[in-house]
Amino acid sequence: MTRSHKRWRDLSDRQRAAILTLASIELSLTATAAADLWCRPAGQIRGRKALWWPLLLVQPFGPIAYLTLGRIPSPH
Repeated sequence: MTRSHKRWRDLSDRQRAAILTLASIELSLTATAAADLWCRPAGQIRGRKALWWPLLLVQPFGPIAYLTLGRIPSPH
C-alpha cells in the first residue's frame, strides 16, 4: 500500500493560505511563550523553568499550556 504525498505545488491556494496562517499563529505563540519564559522571574512561574522549555516544543499545546497555566500573575 503506497501513500501519496501532496507537494506544495499540488495544494490549492486556499490550502496554502490555511497552512501559512496556522504556521504563523503557531510561530507567534511559541515566540511569545519563549520570550515570556526567558524574561519572567522563576518565582512567577508554576514549576521549574527547565521543565517548561522542552514543553514549548510540543506544538501547539506546549506554548498554550505555558501561557494559560504556567505563569503566576504579577500583583499590580
